[in-house]
This record gives sequence, C-alpha cells and structure tokens, in this order.
Amino acid sequence: MKRWTGKRFLVAAVVVLGVVGYFAWNKLAHPGLPAGIASGNGRVEATEIDIAALASGRIAEITAAEGDFVRAGAVLVQMDIVQLTAQKRQAEAQLQRAEIGVDTAQSLVVQAEAQRDAAQASVDQAQAMLDAAAQRLARSEQLARSNTLSQQVLDDDRARERQARAGLASARASLAAAQAGIGSARAQVVDARAAVEAAKAAIEAVTASINDATLTSPRDGRVQYRIAQEGEVVAAGGRILSLVDLGDVYMTFFLPTDQAGRVQAGAEARLVMDAAPNAVIPATISYVADVAQFTPKTVETADERAKLMFRIRARIDPEILRKYIDYVKTGLPGMAYVKIDPAADWPAFLGNVVK
Repeated sequence: MKRWTGKRFLVAAVVVLGVVGYFAWNKLAHPGLPAGIASGNGRVEATEIDIAALASGRIAEITAAEGDFVRAGAVLVQMDIVQLTAQKRQAEAQLQRAEIGVDTAQSLVVQAEAQRDAAQASVDQAQAMLDAAAQRLARSEQLARSNTLSQQVLDDDRARERQARAGLASARASLAAAQAGIGSARAQVVDARAAVEAAKAAIEAVTASINDATLTSPRDGRVQYRIAQEGEVVAAGGRILSLVDLGDVYMTFFLPTDQAGRVQAGAEARLVMDAAPNAVIPATISYVADVAQFTPKTVETADERAKLMFRIRARIDPEILRKYIDYVKTGLPGMAYVKIDPAADWPAFLGNVVK
C-alpha cells in the first residue's frame, strides 16, 4: 500500500512539473504584450463579388470551378448567345437595306435637281416669249393708233401676249414643283441615313449584349462557390458565381472599450495566422466601429462575450497580397495586434515581418 501511494505521488509530481513547464515555455515563447499594444483574435476575410447575368438567359458554360484562383479579365461564365447572334444578323441586314435606301434617295435628289434645271429653262424660255410678245403688242398698239395696222393683227398680238404670260406662269409652277421635289428627295436621304444610324445602333446594342453574355472576373480573386449550374436559365441579375476579391483582404477582430477608444484608422497592425505562426503579416487599421456590440461566440470566452466590444478591421498590405496572392485563403483564424500607442515598440515575437 505504501509503495502504491509513492507511485501515485511520483505520477502527480511529474504531471505538475509538466504543466508548470508548459506554462513556463509558453510564457517564454510568447511573453506578455508591452504597454501600447492590444490584440484580438479573428479570421481572414475578403470582399465578396457576385458574378451575375446582366440579362436573362441560359448558362452555356461555366469555366471556373470552386476554389480556382482567377485573374482579372478571365472568362468565368459564357451565356447562350444563339438568339443574340440571330438578332445581330437581322440588324446587319437592316443596315444593308438602309444603306441602299440612302443611295436610292440620293439618286432621287439628283433626278429632282435635273427636273428643276429643266423647269428653270422652261421659265427662261417662257419669259423670253413673253418679252417678245409684249414688245410686239406694244408696236401693234402704236401702229393701231395711227390707223396703219388692222384690228385683226392687234387682236392676234394681244392673244399671243396673254398666251406667253400663261406659259410663263405654267413654267414657274413646274419650277416650284421641281424645287419641292428636291426638298422631298433630300428628306428621303435624311430618313434613309437615320435608318442607317438606327441599324448601326441596333448592331451595337446586340454586340454589347453578346459581350455582356461573356462574364469575366472584374478582379484577381478566388471562386468561392457556384450558385447556378450549366444549362440553367437565370433571370436578369441572377447570381452564378461568388468570387472573393483577393486584392482587399482583412481581418476583423474585437477590442474592449478602453482599448478600442485609442485605436485610430491608419494605425499600424500585424497579423499572425494559426496556420503560419512564424510569419508576421503587416496590416493597417482601415475601420473602427462607431457603436459597441457584444462579441460573437467564436471570438472570445463566455466572460469576454458579456462585455461590450468594438469591431475593428485590419487590412493587409496590398503589396504583400500581390506577392503572395496565389497563397491567400479566406477563413483562416489568427491573432491581430495593433498599436494603440504609436510610440510603442513591437515585441520580439512580432519582428519577423513578411516582405
């Protein structure tokens, strides 16, 4: 019995020494934060972008799989464009017809201008005949007053003068009609050219719709998940893919009131991921909440959740992201450290900054 008690005491002593040793090692490896440095735990997040269809239609092909890293401009989704292609051909045919209409209308203008010139010549001819008839009539009247001309000749000259005057009026009417015809023909040219512009606009609109049917990545990012599948019909604005923008990555964490009140936007911060504890990522405070809230369950202990905390966002340096963008993943847990005193020095374990 005594020997068993001694063994139990030895085991208990080993356990106590192990626990003390662990806490001593943990204290030496991660010493307490100096004054002016605050910390909180959180997860890496990124801005989400929805890849959606501009117009309703059927999904022909999705070229990106969940988890794929994609560059800005990469084709992600191709919508069906069979109907749009037919509409474009129809618009192109209308354009050809409208262009022919312009040529036809211009030929009508030329024809109308020729008719006007002919009418103008007729006016000139009628004017000359009227002038001659008027002069003949004047001489006849003078001779008739001296009884050297018969009354019949005078009546014939008067009739010729009236006939020439009527001919001039008719020629002037034809000239006016020819000028009106020119105006009508020119209006047809304007209408035909407007039809050409309308056809071109229709082609541009259909071409834009065809281009919009090819959905590309607006930024470098990673496909988070699919919302729709190939062959499905989606409405206008229907979401197809969810993309995370890897150019805007940050960690959201919480600090108590006494610490959050000393954090300013633009303050220097450093992040340490659980998956890579030896890599310290430089960051900058980009957001400090104006209103306090209770901390989410996944962030602190039950005692800490009972306190009012302020949500803070630390944005990772974009230059760092560009260098390691292929390795960036959202959802990774870690710790965020922030200077609440700009004059404070970073502790030694936060000195291995990623460059």
